[in-house]
Amino acid sequence: MKKIRILLADDHQLMRSGLRLLIEQQPDLTVVGEAADGREAVALAKSLRPDVAVMDISMPNLNGIEAAHQITQSHAETAVIVLSMHPDESYVLRALKAGARCGRRIRSVDSARAGNSATRGGGKIEQRSG
Repeated sequence: MKKIRILLADDHQLMRSGLRLLIEQQPDLTVVGEAADGREAVALAKSLRPDVAVMDISMPNLNGIEAAHQITQSHAETAVIVLSMHPDESYVLRALKAGARCGRRIRSVDSARAGNSATRGGGKIEQRSG
């Protein structure tokens, strides 16, 4: 079975580590790279050609909305999923218009709890859709 190749992009190492742990528990998923900002995410998407890029909307150097746009314009085969802690759903809607295939708002307490729990070996990310 071919594994789905995933690129993680978030400026918080704890969030990337937690997501990596959750993803790699699935037999058909693998993390092929991690980026700490939007520019790095675009560069890694170009070199690694992941099937999926999971990224935060708020990142330094290039935000997730613009990074999603650049990735989907140059690598249409890469599906972009954006995560946002902004209470305003307009951020997720802007990311969808920029080319992201999926967007989710998560509460900051949930993401912190999930990241902390995931780094200890378990937990889930609770999602709240807008």
